[in-house]
Amino acid sequence: MASTVIVGGGIIGIATAYYLSEHQPGSSIHLVDSSATLFASASGFAGGFLARDWFHEDLASLGPLSFDEHEKLAKQFDGREKWLYAKSVTVNYELPRRRPKGSTGQDWLREGGSRADVIEERGEVKDRNSPPWLRRIKGDALSLLDNGEGTAVLDPLKLCQFLLERCRAAGVRIHNPAVVLNVGADCHDELSYVHIGDTYHSVYTSMDDFSPEIYARPNGHIWLGGVNASLRLPPLATSAKPMDAPLEKLKNLAKQIIRTDGDELEVLRTGLCFRPVSERGTPYVTRIEDVDLRQGYRTRKGSDGGVYVATGHGPWGISLSLGTAKVMAEMMQGRELSADISKLGYWP
Repeated sequence: MASTVIVGGGIIGIATAYYLSEHQPGSSIHLVDSSATLFASASGFAGGFLARDWFHEDLASLGPLSFDEHEKLAKQFDGREKWLYAKSVTVNYELPRRRPKGSTGQDWLREGGSRADVIEERGEVKDRNSPPWLRRIKGDALSLLDNGEGTAVLDPLKLCQFLLERCRAAGVRIHNPAVVLNVGADCHDELSYVHIGDTYHSVYTSMDDFSPEIYARPNGHIWLGGVNASLRLPPLATSAKPMDAPLEKLKNLAKQIIRTDGDELEVLRTGLCFRPVSERGTPYVTRIEDVDLRQGYRTRKGSDGGVYVATGHGPWGISLSLGTAKVMAEMMQGRELSADISKLGYWP
C-alpha cells in the first residue's frame, strides 16, 4: 500500500490519521508538523463548541455527520471522562443595552459578529436551561438556541491527545518538528494565510465591540473567548502568544458575568487561536486535480496517489473535525463517502 503523508498535526490532521489507521497499516501513515509542540494553537486552546446544523447550506451533510461522529467516539471511548464531552444547552444572553446589529450566514466572522446570529428560531429559557453560574442583572434577557440535543462541548486538547495516543498505538509515524520541503503555497497564496477573523451550558452574547462565547465544561471549568484581531500567521504555531489587552478585556468580562459567590476567578490557561477562513466562507475538503498543482506535477490516479486538502473551517474546525477527517480518509482510500462534500471543492 502507498504511504500517506499528512502535513499539519492539528485536530483535523490527527483525526484523519486516526480514521486512515482503521483501514490501512499505521506504519504507512506519516503525520508531519513543523512545531516542536503539537496542538499549540486552536486545536489545543479553542472552546470546543460543537453544533449539528449551525452551518452554511454547503455543509448541510458534513455538519451532522461530524456531530454524530463526536457523539459516537465519546460513547465508544468514554469521552465524558477522557476529553470532557457533554451535550450542552445553548442560550443567547442580551445585556440591557442596545444590541449590536448581528451578521448572518457565512459573513459573521469577517464582520465581527456572533455565530449565534445564524440561528433564527429562538425559544423561551426554562429554569433548567438557565446557566447557574451566569450573573443576571435587571433588564437582561436569555433566549434558548438549543436544548442540548444539537449542541455539545468538549476539551479539544484532551481529544487531540487521545487521538494522538490511538494513532501511536496503531503505528502511525509522527514527525515533529519537521517540514515537508517540496510542498509550497498555491498559485494565489490563498491557503497560506489566515484572515481574522449535569446540564452544561454554552452562552453567546454581544458587547459593544466584540461577541463573547462562554462554555461550561463537565469538570467545572469555564472557557471564555471571542476577542478578534488582525494578525499575520506566525511561521510556527508555538510562536502564537496571547496579547495582554485582549486578555484583560476577557478577564474583566468574566468578573462581570460569571457568578462566583465571592470567590476569586482563577485563570488556568490562556491561548491565541488562528482560524483559517477561505474567501468564500466555507472550507475546502477535496482532492486537488493535477492541473491545479501547476509546475507539471502528476500524481497517481485513484486511491494510489493524489494531493488532498482540508482547510478553511474558520471557527468550526473542532466541530467539523471528525466528519472532515472521516470523509478525507474515505476519499484517500477510494471508499464511499459518508457525506456530500461536492460543494467544498477547489475551483481556481
